[in-house]
Amino acid sequence: MRRKILSIAAMALSILTVHAQDVQLHYDFGRNLYPDEEAGRQKVTMTVEQFKADQWGSWYYFVDIDLSRKFTEGAYTEISRELNLGKQSPFAAHVEYDGGLNRFGSFQQAALLGAAYNGHNADFSTTYSVQLMYKRFFKSYDYTSAYNSAQLTGVWSTTFAGGKCTFSGFIDFWRGEKADGHGQLVILSEPQLWYNVTDHLSFGSEVEVSNNFIYNTFNDKSFFVNPTVGAKWKF
Repeated sequence: MRRKILSIAAMALSILTVHAQDVQLHYDFGRNLYPDEEAGRQKVTMTVEQFKADQWGSWYYFVDIDLSRKFTEGAYTEISRELNLGKQSPFAAHVEYDGGLNRFGSFQQAALLGAAYNGHNADFSTTYSVQLMYKRFFKSYDYTSAYNSAQLTGVWSTTFAGGKCTFSGFIDFWRGEKADGHGQLVILSEPQLWYNVTDHLSFGSEVEVSNNFIYNTFNDKSFFVNPTVGAKWKF
């Protein structure tokens, strides 16, 4: 799982709040839906994410910790810094690092640099962002190679039903690279729907929709839909 939803909602709301943090716990049904293609997929993921705004812009990070009954399977993180391009401007410069470790070694690392356009509606109940970035993958372990890429990201969050429900998510498009060196379009989206029981506690679901993202050696299937059920605590 990858999260960047809190980031954009908080960026657009930065004039109202300067700090936000939450912890999420998700049970993943992917291995039940694809027992052959995703036989090794984790069933439980814990996510910690935090946003903090300052006078120049904002910091954001998340860590996804994948758990099994016997192991901590891995920890994947994204950390980013945005610098506002003017006090009232919706544009910001964006720099980001993606990477992490798993029990077999590491995830392939990447650095991103680009621009973001952040916005919101009149009452801040809906926020959105579009980011266009240069992306550099690094050779992180055997059978990977360093290469240049680009990424287009869209992020949204909207709260409705008197603040009781939140629909949020992101979609990424980037150029990946096949084992033979040829490029391919990778798509990853993770919409979430939450019911906010209190200001701190929410229950809901996330659906990971991807193409050319999941490593599958069983057959040539590249498109997957992996739903979860989860709980979230906001500090």
